[in-house]
Amino acid sequence: MLRELFSLALIQHTIRTATPLILAALGGLLTQQAGILNIGMEGMILLGAFFGVVGSYFLGSSLAGVGLAILVGVLIGLIFGFFVIDLKSDEFIIGIAINIFAGGLTVFLLRSIFGVKGAFSSPGIIPLPRISIPFLENISFLDTIFNNHSIFVYLSWIFVVLVYTFLYKTPQGTWLIASGEYPQALETAGISPRKMKYISSVACGVFCGMAGSHLSLGYLTLFTENMSANRGFIALAAIIFGKSNPIKTLIAALLFGFFDALGMRLQVVGVPSQFTQMVPYLATILALFIVTKRQMDKSKKGAIEINE
Repeated sequence: MLRELFSLALIQHTIRTATPLILAALGGLLTQQAGILNIGMEGMILLGAFFGVVGSYFLGSSLAGVGLAILVGVLIGLIFGFFVIDLKSDEFIIGIAINIFAGGLTVFLLRSIFGVKGAFSSPGIIPLPRISIPFLENISFLDTIFNNHSIFVYLSWIFVVLVYTFLYKTPQGTWLIASGEYPQALETAGISPRKMKYISSVACGVFCGMAGSHLSLGYLTLFTENMSANRGFIALAAIIFGKSNPIKTLIAALLFGFFDALGMRLQVVGVPSQFTQMVPYLATILALFIVTKRQMDKSKKGAIEINE
């Protein structure tokens, strides 16, 4: 039983399931660094998944599907930014509103455009290409783990490096962080905090659009209602667990992806699906509990040192 569970296929599946979490978390940590908590990532991913299928099906190209998903993500990012940055609306309420809007809109459009309920699958949906790395084919375990994934699996690792470099090695990254931590000081230096916050919001939409299109065109080749399946909230948990650091957030996303993959593998050995579906969420709750406890312990330690 253990051999069936903890196999190379589990690692391979972990990489695939973690990819949308990594992409969405990269976008979310940019808004987090800019001082904005983006609860609306769930809706952005769902819209990205739907419009990825729309673009792929009607335009006959997976690239067109990804492009449309990203375009919709940019639009939602601008809308989110307008309400939160310009109108000073509560970011939590706006995020929840986007999630509800995305859920209702995708159900409506699924029935209006494709005339189906629940799910849409068709040979006309062009999936994202699978990438095969030739030199890995000669090493069986590396071939099983790292070969024949959607292009976004490999791009997500590159994006982690790029986002890390942007945040900690460039002036623009410093400005973005300052827009969340020291907006008045940034403005005094002649840099607009509003502009940097908008950039983070739009970038979040781009990453969530890619995460959604990976779900519907790379991970699967179809769209189902509520396909995002709370991945936006799990990505947010990965950001919190990783303290908005791209490398640590990557590790957290891989950890959550592992538990998601483990839950699916448990079904293979006969564990009821009602239990296995709980596994990634239990892991998320446990991770948040650990983070909260550490923060509380630090606060208590700090208070004791001050009193002494």
